[in-house]
Amino acid sequence: MSSLLKDAYLTISSPSSGIYTEKGSKFLSFAFHVETREEAQTLVSAHRKEYYDARHVCYAYMLGPGREEFRSVDDGEPSGTAGRPILGQINSNNLTDVLVIVVRYFGGTKLGVSGLIRAYKTAAAAAIDSANIEERTIDDVVTLTFAYPLLNQVMRVVKEVEPAIVRQDFEMECLMVLRIRKACTNALLGKLEKIREVKVTVSD
Repeated sequence: MSSLLKDAYLTISSPSSGIYTEKGSKFLSFAFHVETREEAQTLVSAHRKEYYDARHVCYAYMLGPGREEFRSVDDGEPSGTAGRPILGQINSNNLTDVLVIVVRYFGGTKLGVSGLIRAYKTAAAAAIDSANIEERTIDDVVTLTFAYPLLNQVMRVVKEVEPAIVRQDFEMECLMVLRIRKACTNALLGKLEKIREVKVTVSD
């Protein structure tokens, strides 16, 4: 897997699932793209309701392009044997904005600490392996306001740098809203600075 620039991250684009069985226990795994803690909790609650007869519903998530918010939950399994191995699979794939849930149906035979860790790790890996992993960029939103006579100069810069045009209104006072990969923002701003009387604001 190629190394990522600081303005890019990996996530999954759509839900996926997997399954692992060990000594009669069945581990159903599910991976989802989520962007907030609330989204993750809603999905966990829905799975607890759907798989109400399961012994454990364990999960882990990682959030944010900077991978700054995460959580792992063992849901009654011995500490560190479920949530942490699930989170470990998210980390080993360099993923973020991802929730992985593993539902366990107990098969009557205890697996022991090492067996549980292996089972939850393998189940989580199965869901991630079947997911479509994609690279997304961290973008800036650049808003431009300028007088209509400057339009040709501004459009020349936009053609050169090729940001995405989110919105444009061309009246006597023109407005353009652009979305551009963070690594390219300075190049865009540098060219716009050469056009006098263009007002520029940048936001995430």
